[in-house]
Amino acid sequence: MNNTISELIKKISTANNIYIASHVNPDGDSIGSILAMALGLRKINKNVNIIKTDEIPSDYLFLPNIHMIRTYDIDEEKDPIDLLVVLDCGDIDRLGKFKSIVSNSKFVINIDHHISNSGFGDINIVDEQSAATGELVFDLLVGMGIQIDKEIATCLYTAISTDTGSFSYDNVTSRTHEIVVSLINAGIDKSDINIRLYQSRSIERTNLFISSFSTLKTYNDNKIATVKVTQDMLKKANAKMEDTEGIISFIRDIKPVEVACLLKENKEKEIKISLRSKRFVDVSKICSAFNGGGHKRASGCTINESINDAERLIVEQIIKMW
Repeated sequence: MNNTISELIKKISTANNIYIASHVNPDGDSIGSILAMALGLRKINKNVNIIKTDEIPSDYLFLPNIHMIRTYDIDEEKDPIDLLVVLDCGDIDRLGKFKSIVSNSKFVINIDHHISNSGFGDINIVDEQSAATGELVFDLLVGMGIQIDKEIATCLYTAISTDTGSFSYDNVTSRTHEIVVSLINAGIDKSDINIRLYQSRSIERTNLFISSFSTLKTYNDNKIATVKVTQDMLKKANAKMEDTEGIISFIRDIKPVEVACLLKENKEKEIKISLRSKRFVDVSKICSAFNGGGHKRASGCTINESINDAERLIVEQIIKMW
């Protein structure tokens, strides 16, 4: 065990008041990881609080002990925050309105798998070779001698499965499969998890998919594809922004497409960009031009322009970085 992991385990072992947080607009890896970490630390009798930095997408409400993720008024907490564990979060700003908790904590552990992570913790465990933060949480809990029970395994399976495209992305390694074997052996119902994650699309989400696909544009001999989701489209479909989940994967799966781009209108002149590539384009470099980041094959950024101008700018950058 290396010195950094040993120090991390020591800090967790001696802390009494532990908070766990992840990024705004949470996904399966962030939610699964924070729940698994909290459930593991509860096994060794730690006082653990999970901060709800944003609304939880309905896809993940089936996870065990999801009620542990709740809103806190940090300013009203009487006990000092001995330890803050931040998971799957590339930088402090991604904590949203709770980013001040970093400076108000005695010690910060930053665990992530994004190469663009800013290293804001007192201890930083950042491994871009890991397919998901859930893999790092698994290794940490095992390293602490904490048994991976069915509930923890369910959370970790969700974390890893969702961040690997159900194990289809090229970030999957032999280590990923070794961990999944352990999770299956812990007794998870992977059939039920997979149905809940991938086979339970609502009518509202379906209608949003249909309307968004009408905006499909292709560039560069169909190697680049864009799709837009506007606030008006959300309203007409009676959908939420979380219902955009799955659109970009569908677009990327079109045979000639190498780079898929989803533009989501959070509000006027605030466009959230998601990029996915198939084989060779490093989309993290494209997003870094707009102060974003992520992985080679999956990254994101925000462009503060109209959605049509944002589309033009991101396509120009993709072609420039081709």
